[in-house]
Amino acid sequence: MSARPTSRRWFATAGALAASALLLGACTSNTAPEDDTTAAGTSTSTGTSGAGGANDETGETVVIGFSAPAADHGWMGAITAAASAEADKYEDVDLRVAEGTNDVNVQISQIEQFISDGVDAIVLLPFDGAALTQVAIKAMEAGIPVVNVDREFSSPFAARTTVLGDNYGMGVSAGTYICSELGGESGAVVAEIAGIDSLPLTQDRSQGFADALADCGLSVTNRVAAEFTVQSGQAAAANLLQAAPEIDALWNHDDDQGVGVMAAIEEAGRDEFIMVGGAGSRNVMEEIQAGDSVLKATVVYPSTQAADGIRLARLLVQDKAMTDLVEVEVPRTIQLFAPVVTAENVEQYLPTAFDS
Repeated sequence: MSARPTSRRWFATAGALAASALLLGACTSNTAPEDDTTAAGTSTSTGTSGAGGANDETGETVVIGFSAPAADHGWMGAITAAASAEADKYEDVDLRVAEGTNDVNVQISQIEQFISDGVDAIVLLPFDGAALTQVAIKAMEAGIPVVNVDREFSSPFAARTTVLGDNYGMGVSAGTYICSELGGESGAVVAEIAGIDSLPLTQDRSQGFADALADCGLSVTNRVAAEFTVQSGQAAAANLLQAAPEIDALWNHDDDQGVGVMAAIEEAGRDEFIMVGGAGSRNVMEEIQAGDSVLKATVVYPSTQAADGIRLARLLVQDKAMTDLVEVEVPRTIQLFAPVVTAENVEQYLPTAFDS
């Protein structure tokens, strides 16, 4: 386990020094530049985070503590599985995975244990970002860089780097696709099955959807909310279909609850509309690929965020950066793109899809 007190003190104050976020499309990499040397002729510490690059060369062992909520639906299960699979690719990563929990106090105690154990870095997807903020600050003050995943802390001092999906962008992507498919039909009936309405992520998705539809003169005609579960998706969809005898397009925010949504659609015998999913599950992508249902597209909310977090934690501890950038440090914020998956590009996204 690395000591390196100088770099660790820097991590503890990084939040105060970062003035703005750099938004990147993904945590990817390319081959290092041919002339990647300092003025003195020695190699710089920057490299790449992808296969074949200097950053993949085995370095000092990095002990990473990982904590996330319970895998009570497909996307969350995929988050933890992808993080573990990514760690397995590196001989110099020792990943210590805490048991998934939706109990805030238990998750706080997990982070406190990681601090006590003196891990080199922590990758944390908090059940509740605000509730985990103070213990994350405690880790940062102990010189342990924290990589915050998906659900943001309420203080910039709580993480060195944050990896985010794009909830607003999901709505924009879904709305833009529907606009293009409906071809400017001003009277089109557009329906929406949201997730939990009290969550900011749901509000962001709905706002992005409304903004994109407005750009082509459309709006949401019928809207219901579910709870990101199969059962709630089926109940919400049944209510929506009963209230709307004719629909031209439907966006469902979440492919896990979409299993129930599709069951309700089949039970009602409805097929007059196109449907767009959300998150990017394997079963939805396979239905899109088959082309024999109302599902024509889904909008990806990457389940690779924690895997990116593992890579970034390793780079941070080993004092490396990303040579896709001129910047010699790992960015403060990385926000992943929300692409639309259709029959034309589904093969590209299937390898990183999760199982609902």
